[in-house]
Amino acid sequence: MINYNLQIAGYNIRIESDQDGPDLVPEERFHKNIIRSADYDVLIRVHPGHYIIPEEAERLFVAPYIIEVKDMKITSRDNFWSVYRYRSSLFICTNFPADKNKTAVLKFSLLMREWDLWIDGAGNSFDPLEYPLDGLILYYLTVINGDIMIHAAGVNIAGQGFLFSGISGKGKTTIATIFGDSGARIIHDDRLIIRNINSDYYMFNTPVRRDDSPDKSHLHRIFLIEHAQVNKISPLSGAKAVTNVIANCIQHNYSSDMIARFLGSVSILCSAIPVATLQFKPDRSVIDHLLEYV
Repeated sequence: MINYNLQIAGYNIRIESDQDGPDLVPEERFHKNIIRSADYDVLIRVHPGHYIIPEEAERLFVAPYIIEVKDMKITSRDNFWSVYRYRSSLFICTNFPADKNKTAVLKFSLLMREWDLWIDGAGNSFDPLEYPLDGLILYYLTVINGDIMIHAAGVNIAGQGFLFSGISGKGKTTIATIFGDSGARIIHDDRLIIRNINSDYYMFNTPVRRDDSPDKSHLHRIFLIEHAQVNKISPLSGAKAVTNVIANCIQHNYSSDMIARFLGSVSILCSAIPVATLQFKPDRSVIDHLLEYV
């Protein structure tokens, strides 16, 4: 395949192989997101080989590769991916957890719709959006559009869209399973994108697992969750709501402009959508408690 379009969270992403470039083979988790379209929100041209970042480029951010072992976070690689800036361009340099001999450089701009991606050490055919490139590209699309990427589970039950957010171990998958077993539609249980479209808020899933299908729901409530012995909901408002939601959002805080834009988006979200903490028992009683509350 030399080109294809992906519809993810409402974004139309076109992937094109460079002339005489590699064969593009999207992973199975992307198959249900492939669409036919001549248009795009962003075009990513894929090139084989190594790209050298200008020596004058400023390194803005370095992310380590962290794994969890027995509920402990351990850094297994200091330089997982890095962000550089040179003039009006940004560069993401990434290694790949599954292949230490493969690297990539994404050259892009928050002002342009056409980006370039170089992948080295991958052979003649590969998936151009292998982790972590997929999440990084989606994150910067949210930045450009003023949207929000968040660690959360999303469900729709009785026509109501609920987002349950929390760091690893707080119960996102547990609560999604409880709602799913009760007949609710599960939007996702790990990574969502929140978008304001024509003054209505929606939550979209993103392809993480091989059987993921594109889905979205109106967003009516946000809950910040944790396990407990009893079910308890405590409303949040103002700065408390904003700071608690921000804590679970995906963000790269090296640019004052990006920070201001992100804070504005979250503040507007929290003024429009009710936010509360939810301490929950891991059983069906949390659904009854929540539906009675709303």
